[in-house]
Amino acid sequence: MNVLLIGGGGREHAIAWKLAQSKNLSKLYIAPGNAGTGKCGKNIPISGTNTKKLVDFGKQNNIGLVIVGPEDPLAAGAVDAFEAAGIKAFGPSAGAAQLEADKAFAKQLMRSTSISTAEGRIFERFDDAKTYIASRDEALVVKAAGLAKGKGVFVCDDPSDGILAAEKIMCDKIFGSAGEKVIVEDKLLGEEVSILAFVDSRNIYVMESSQDHKPIGDGDSGPNTGGMGAYSPAPVVNEEAMDKITREILVPVVDGMNRNGTPYKGILYAGLMITAGGPRVLEFNVRFGDPETQPILMRLKSDLLEVCLAVCDGTLDKVSLEWDQRPAVCIVVASGGYPGGYEKGKKITGLQDAESIDNVVVFHAGTAVKNGDIITNGGRVLGVTALGQTIADAKKTAYEAVDKIKFDGAYCRRDIADKAIK
Repeated sequence: MNVLLIGGGGREHAIAWKLAQSKNLSKLYIAPGNAGTGKCGKNIPISGTNTKKLVDFGKQNNIGLVIVGPEDPLAAGAVDAFEAAGIKAFGPSAGAAQLEADKAFAKQLMRSTSISTAEGRIFERFDDAKTYIASRDEALVVKAAGLAKGKGVFVCDDPSDGILAAEKIMCDKIFGSAGEKVIVEDKLLGEEVSILAFVDSRNIYVMESSQDHKPIGDGDSGPNTGGMGAYSPAPVVNEEAMDKITREILVPVVDGMNRNGTPYKGILYAGLMITAGGPRVLEFNVRFGDPETQPILMRLKSDLLEVCLAVCDGTLDKVSLEWDQRPAVCIVVASGGYPGGYEKGKKITGLQDAESIDNVVVFHAGTAVKNGDIITNGGRVLGVTALGQTIADAKKTAYEAVDKIKFDGAYCRRDIADKAIK
């Protein structure tokens, strides 16, 4: 089968790497891809948001399945467009993608289905948000309601910081139209985890747990990013907690989407806080997480293409996934200055030395090829991922590989997976 994968980040390299192992794969195309995906299939110079060109490419190249990686094309209706053209597509419809694209929609759905989440208010005018925040005397979270590449969340221990965050989002429009509405929530205390599941609108297959590290600095300091590293599994999620998450969060949201007339299929990602009172939802995403995908797919032994087809065909109940019991840790290596301004075009060395280490895969995110060299082409550049007998072993191996990679301004956190080790 010919497969088209849309996207060009670390998540897409991990997906491409896993798809390339399938016995059912004939040709793999990635649009637009990066320097790493080009080793798994053929990169196509078409933007992931140019749906018309991608549909035409699908028709011309006998594409049997399209997998949409990022949230932007999902929210814009890429899956709807491919299905209208008679091409099977993995991912939610535009209507179902509102679960991530509109946090106000998600908040209202959670209220209607009694899913445990933080108390929150939705605002469309800055003055109203400012008045409400000024009346608070406890820590709160201010979120852009739309898509903001994982950077639209401000955790504010002082209400005055919350007012500044709302002003940046709604008045300065640092996230563009994504900030037309804001959500102001109570701050939840606990440990964050990411739970990803395959969903075919009727059946839910929960993957192994993982934990992301959003802030740029060690000890979870500094501004939020798209994610600076992840590990799988997350020890804080035991079997009892996973049962509760499935029963009280995943099943109700899938049922709620069906009742809403927006049946859900694809990847359902629940970002949760494990509080003293149990798991509570921080947000939903409608695609594989990045960088959680890298350690999760390193541990997946089963055929990813087969399970994606089962989701599309509504036969997920006939699938059984096998996992490597060893944990995996992913360290994101970023450009200096990220998540603020950064330079591109820096030559990267040491990639072969890093990948020569047993149980290590270097997943490319913001990379490109120029004159035969691999160069930086984004804020998050690489996701160096390793398996180990323990999480501590996996961390040690991953950082050993990271330290072999060099480019001007390279930066990474040095504490990824410490929470699990402690």
